Amino acid sequence: MINTNYLVIGSGIAGLTFAVKIAEKYPDRSVVIITKSTEEESNTKYAQGGVSIVLDHDKDSFKKHIEDTLIAGDGLCNEAVVEMVVKEGPARLKELLIWGANFDKDSHGNLDLGKEGGHSENRIVHHKDITGYEIERALLERAHQLENIRLLPHFFAIDLITNHHVKDKNTATNTCYGAYVLDQKKNTIITIKSDSTLLASGGVGRVYGHTTNPIIATGDGIAMAYRAKTKISDMEFIQFHPTAMYDVRGGRSSFLISEAVRGFGAYLRNEKGHRFMPDYDDRAELASRDIVSQCIDNELKKTGGTHVFLDCTHLDMPAFIAHFPNIYKHCLENHINIETDFIPVVPASHYLCGGVDVDMHGKTSITNLFACGECSRTGLHGANRLASNSLLEAMVYSHEIYKYHCNNDLTTQAITIPNWNDEGTIIPEEHIVIKHNLEELQALMRDYVGIVRSDSRLKAAIKRLDLIYNEVEDFYKQSKITASLCELRNMVNVAHLIISQSIARKENKGGFYNKDIAKN
Repeated sequence: MINTNYLVIGSGIAGLTFAVKIAEKYPDRSVVIITKSTEEESNTKYAQGGVSIVLDHDKDSFKKHIEDTLIAGDGLCNEAVVEMVVKEGPARLKELLIWGANFDKDSHGNLDLGKEGGHSENRIVHHKDITGYEIERALLERAHQLENIRLLPHFFAIDLITNHHVKDKNTATNTCYGAYVLDQKKNTIITIKSDSTLLASGGVGRVYGHTTNPIIATGDGIAMAYRAKTKISDMEFIQFHPTAMYDVRGGRSSFLISEAVRGFGAYLRNEKGHRFMPDYDDRAELASRDIVSQCIDNELKKTGGTHVFLDCTHLDMPAFIAHFPNIYKHCLENHINIETDFIPVVPASHYLCGGVDVDMHGKTSITNLFACGECSRTGLHGANRLASNSLLEAMVYSHEIYKYHCNNDLTTQAITIPNWNDEGTIIPEEHIVIKHNLEELQALMRDYVGIVRSDSRLKAAIKRLDLIYNEVEDFYKQSKITASLCELRNMVNVAHLIISQSIARKENKGGFYNKDIAKN
């Protein structure tokens, strides 16, 4: 057993920011960070665009940023949360700068502010087109400088430890006491007992297969919270990024062509070369992501095509290459010269606007369990996230959770936690069960629960998911724990939440669109 004051599940911007702040504040307290892959692998690492923060008060204002966020959220944002997050932005940026993060500057030495879809002004702080990678680097460097932080890579969180597991519990309130964790290198399951647990486990993109997210984005934290009876909401609001690069040879999408490329002036064209976005929205390519994704989906349904194109050929190419060197290089590696060639793109699952319900202090419905980042539902995004608000949200909410811990004493629970019991299980010999069910699940979500949904497809999806669930649960109960099996189980739980909450929604909002509701 490992005993710690603070357990952080996830090593992206949300988890690392909290860990660094609390470790600096209390050098005599212990912080354990677990992450199921290498320490730098997270959704944060792949965030290209940047952080939306109001800095130029001559042209911009908090009011404008708030209004842009509320418009994107389509009436479902918590306005108090939006105001808090937007106004805290500059202070949180200063902390990143202190910890060593570097951001691009203009010719006058000021931070270079970009513009993305849904934003009325230039306010995106960025580092080339690898902003998340740079933030991750700086935070990890700072975390390693703090002796009371213990970072454990390749440690996979299996389940939260709650009242359900503890026999001598001294409270009627459902409480989190830590987590059962798989040490993937030693293939052993250990118990981590913690006074406070933070879920910062990222998103769910891999549930759809075609995604801009890394392979680790399997919704583990949300699934664990769901099984622990935590309140979870707004799972129907999946944001599809309009422009994931489409591999015309392999028929897949994964590499993200940043929102900022359209902000830079790129056009979307259909297979006939027609620039179609002005036909749908006065903002054209700068409409919010849900609108652009639905428009692309409609174009593909009209033409029967597999992808549309992003046209950058008319842009200032030296400036483009300086601003987006990674995108330019990746296109060349895929035999696309953006000076003369269009980039084939298609929408792909990108971001979850819902998740584990938290209040303005990051508290969940379970005592001593907090959530932050993409796995949480704060009320900031409403029905659709405004571009580059996600890194900002993670910074602000990790700070709010930190403040809560500064103002409220930790209480060490005098309880006995039983060891993980896998008696009677065997090492699975046929991994085809995992592979087959994973592929079936991902195809189900893409085909039945995608950008445009319908009542009949959602009802069919929940029936088919039940079959997958029963097979996976039977396999889980008789098998020794593996990371791939746990990931599949988690994705099935997440798919259930997405489908059931899609069925329950009776109004089209933001990233959720049911064509049968639109008819009524």
